[in-house]
Amino acid sequence: MTTRAALPVRARPLARLRDPAWYQEYGVYVAVAAVLLFNALFTEHFLTAGNLRTQLVQVAPVVIVALGMALVIGTEGVDLSVGSTMALATALLPLYLGYGLLPALAVALLAGAVVGAVNGTLVSVVGLQPIVATLALFVGGRGLALVMADGRLKQIVNPDLLSLGTGSFLGIPLVVLIAAVLAVAVTLLVRRTTFGRQIVAVGGNRSAAVLAGLPVRRVLIGVYVICGVLAALAGILATARLTASDPSSLGTLMELSAITAVVVGGTPLDGGSVRVLGTVAGALLMQLLRATLVKHDLPDSTAQIAQAAIIIAAVYVARERRSR
Repeated sequence: MTTRAALPVRARPLARLRDPAWYQEYGVYVAVAAVLLFNALFTEHFLTAGNLRTQLVQVAPVVIVALGMALVIGTEGVDLSVGSTMALATALLPLYLGYGLLPALAVALLAGAVVGAVNGTLVSVVGLQPIVATLALFVGGRGLALVMADGRLKQIVNPDLLSLGTGSFLGIPLVVLIAAVLAVAVTLLVRRTTFGRQIVAVGGNRSAAVLAGLPVRRVLIGVYVICGVLAALAGILATARLTASDPSSLGTLMELSAITAVVVGGTPLDGGSVRVLGTVAGALLMQLLRATLVKHDLPDSTAQIAQAAIIIAAVYVARERRSR
């Protein structure tokens, strides 16, 4: 005989499927699994080691940029300048490679830190809206990069730099390994450090964070600096993989790819939470979806429409969760 108390327990799984919080928490992982299952059944040679390696190499720069973007969005901000920061990094590399690889890398990463510091200062000290503050460097940063490069593509022949884009360690491409290590580092930063807890607190309620005595300005500047450095690193790795410095195209629309990965991964645009693993899964989902459509001879415009639909669904789920 079935008791009344047993009915809610049996209905609980179905209730979870109707809960927006469940989709925001696990939806991206289900979507990745669904895309992989579809390709296993209907796409020839998709799940081969070589193809999966290619997909991971291609998505690695997006993951690196998206990790920094997730921290910024966690503070209820956004950074539209990450693509231009990548362009600045790639423009600076040929100018300083003559002094050695390490000085060139240091200058490129420092440029990313400077861009982030400027963005963070405009947001936290001047009081500009993040979209306005970072839009200035979105436009001006790439222009500066083109001036530095004389508007020309420059071939990269330094073998040490090129090894970053084409080398591997224990069979794992270096770019993938770097992205994985950074994902772990950002996860530890968010979950295990005071700075990570401050990021969540500032994004959840900035006024309350100020009243609680938290270093809000320092936190905001810090997350934008981290985002800028990660964007510069992604530009370095992309340059090494392409064997050329091309500030006119490198990083184009990267800001949109990074924001998409973060939002689809479950990090709310209104801050207060940072989902690192979800961000990685979101970037992977967008890459696999694009590759799947290409494998089935569908135009790139179809991939863009599909990505737009996923973004709308992710934002809708997040809004529904907040309204409950």
